[in-house]
Amino acid sequence: MDKLLVHGGRPLHGEVVISGAKNAALPEMCAALLTAEPVHLINVPRLHDVRTMRKLLDNMGVASETHGERGGISFVAHDALSPEAPYELVKTMRASVLALGPLLARFGEATVSLPGGCAIGSRPVDQHIKGLQAMGAQITVEHGYMIAKLPPGQSRLRGARISTDMITVTGTENLLMAATLAEGETVLQNAAQEPEVTDLAEMLIKMGAKIEGHGTSRISIQGVDRLHGCTHQVVADRIEAGTFLCAVAATGGDAFLRHARADHLDAVIDKLLEAGVQVTAEDGGMRVRSPGGALLKAQSFRTTEYPGFPTDMQAQFMALNVLAQGTSTVTETIFENRFMHVNELSRLGAHIAIDGREATVTGGAQLSGATVMATDLRASASLVIAGLVASGETLVDRIYHLDRGYDRMEDKLRGLGADIERLST
Repeated sequence: MDKLLVHGGRPLHGEVVISGAKNAALPEMCAALLTAEPVHLINVPRLHDVRTMRKLLDNMGVASETHGERGGISFVAHDALSPEAPYELVKTMRASVLALGPLLARFGEATVSLPGGCAIGSRPVDQHIKGLQAMGAQITVEHGYMIAKLPPGQSRLRGARISTDMITVTGTENLLMAATLAEGETVLQNAAQEPEVTDLAEMLIKMGAKIEGHGTSRISIQGVDRLHGCTHQVVADRIEAGTFLCAVAATGGDAFLRHARADHLDAVIDKLLEAGVQVTAEDGGMRVRSPGGALLKAQSFRTTEYPGFPTDMQAQFMALNVLAQGTSTVTETIFENRFMHVNELSRLGAHIAIDGREATVTGGAQLSGATVMATDLRASASLVIAGLVASGETLVDRIYHLDRGYDRMEDKLRGLGADIERLST
């Protein structure tokens, strides 16, 4: 099992290229199931989850081919597919549930295992099922599988007005894809507004879908008879960009984040500016300058749905608060079990007290290297950031979590001057 060995104390300088967004690439790979024509994706990140999704699609009978130097993959979902996503391929990745809507919309049936992923709390798929049932699907859950089909005599899903009980990104994406081939109009109320949802909608429009309102809480879709292929570039990963913003802020330095979108990170950037970090949008990306975490001011924040402060940036910003001056409060409202990194940060010298969904961070800690264990994807990133600052040697174990969502993080950090290496065992 691979580990990362980090020697802290080096400020980060230079340029890093931000990869395509995992949370856009995965649903866009599933969108290829909506047509028999070739779909070409560019800027697909090299991640474990992407490889898993590709295996899942291959298992169904989707032909895929890697091409070019820009993370290009082509997909052809022929008419003779097996509309099933087995547990063996789904168990490690929650995004596999995104195959349900496209398969049901195009083939009239789907059998998809209940998903897995990070152990950060309950993320039920009942909103996906509720929405598809509103569109006429018959869905049962048996032996760990969602079995979906159209009722006898019904050849297509039917448009519906769907208001989910909570804001759900994957739920919005699943229903959005399903609605493109449904009969009539579908209106999604309480829809997720994340940039990855907007990027998926833009791709579907290129494929011939009729969609309005994406990027707002109300999306309307006029179903069409068929979709065609397209070429689409995956939007830059705002969470990877935010992670590197926090890494430079913590260590100090001056770095340019190529392809990063400042307009997708308003809530994070606002907190960084208040802390004393300089962040500016420049042609082709963002620049971040920082004197180092010990000279910054700790910031309290509360995670919430986009455009609020993202839960996927909570752990990384907490690592920064550990170093900054003052006491801060971090409130996690999205997932009930997303403070698992706290015990590991404490091993490095952090001072954090947890009370339910609220963490109180006493800043100004002098971190020293230790062996720590990654518990989920973003927790992994927070431990790497802390290790970049800690004195001595930090060994981050179980980094397979990190590889699920970051494209060669250690290579990119090394390119900025960090002393970090991967140890393979």
